[in-house]
Amino acid sequence: MLRLNIITPKLSVLMPVHNEAEYLTAALDSIVQQTVTDWEMIIVDDGSTDDTPAILAQAAANDHRITVVTLERGGLVKALNTGLSRCSAPLLARMDGDDICHPMRFEKQITYLDNHPETGLVACSFQHFPRQEIKQGMMSYETWQNSLIDHSSIMKNLLVESPFVHPSVMFRRSIIDNVNGYRDFGWPEDYDLWLRMADAGTGFARLPDLLFFWRDHPERATRTMNEYTRDAFRRCKCHYLLNNFLKSECNVIIAGAGIEGRAWQRLLNENGVTVSGWIDVDPDKNGKKLHGAVIRTPDNYTSFPAKVLLAIGVHGAREQFTDYLENKGLKYNKDFIAVS
Repeated sequence: MLRLNIITPKLSVLMPVHNEAEYLTAALDSIVQQTVTDWEMIIVDDGSTDDTPAILAQAAANDHRITVVTLERGGLVKALNTGLSRCSAPLLARMDGDDICHPMRFEKQITYLDNHPETGLVACSFQHFPRQEIKQGMMSYETWQNSLIDHSSIMKNLLVESPFVHPSVMFRRSIIDNVNGYRDFGWPEDYDLWLRMADAGTGFARLPDLLFFWRDHPERATRTMNEYTRDAFRRCKCHYLLNNFLKSECNVIIAGAGIEGRAWQRLLNENGVTVSGWIDVDPDKNGKKLHGAVIRTPDNYTSFPAKVLLAIGVHGAREQFTDYLENKGLKYNKDFIAVS
């Protein structure tokens, strides 16, 4: 009997696509041009109706490492889990059909994971493009995320915003298997995954090297899908909080009585958690009531009878409140946590 020796590649690249014809060739070229060659690429076409299928067929014909799986339109999570089931390597890298990788992205991420067995997921610094179209809010997010280099800083900011661009990460296949893959709960599937990985004790890291280029355009999923709205992110965070930081808690104090703080009050109230107090730096609010709870300036708090959520989005203010609470003897992730 003839025996075939099937060699498992070092890396699986998972790419779900839907109507990506305009940008797909550039994305595929950036994978083929990687300095690491020991990879397989599983591309799941989620019911494309443009020229995407033809581009993918040609790519697979040109490179035996590329496998195309075609589905009827079923959504991103189904596409991801379908592709995941076809990935065979111990390491998995994500990629999207409208972005571009630096040629050394895979080499550097693989090397890091090989040299750091305590790390389960490694991201890299990224840059939005085309630069002339990027607004200040996105530039600030880029700067913030790229500043989170080690596990400690990533964990401390885990509930502020998603700390990783999904198609820029590489992680160990065993970790995503242990947390049962991707889930569709009506909020960002990638952020939900990071939170479950964190809960499972995964070590995180980011390479400071600029290795990923995140294309901005009107059809990008983060702009068009309901799962990526601010409210959806908030609900994802709340789900995680109720199972961790706020587990068994009935009351909470919110720092920040603005729009974000009020949104958190409504969401927590829906889930049986009462806001028993507010902290706000505005002296005109001191002593007033918001949803039945008194607003006090920081100097008017002598003790904290409940855990504190920092719902502060202003640049620098969150860090100031963190310093203030730590100077009061409170510990991050035990007595207080930042959620925006």
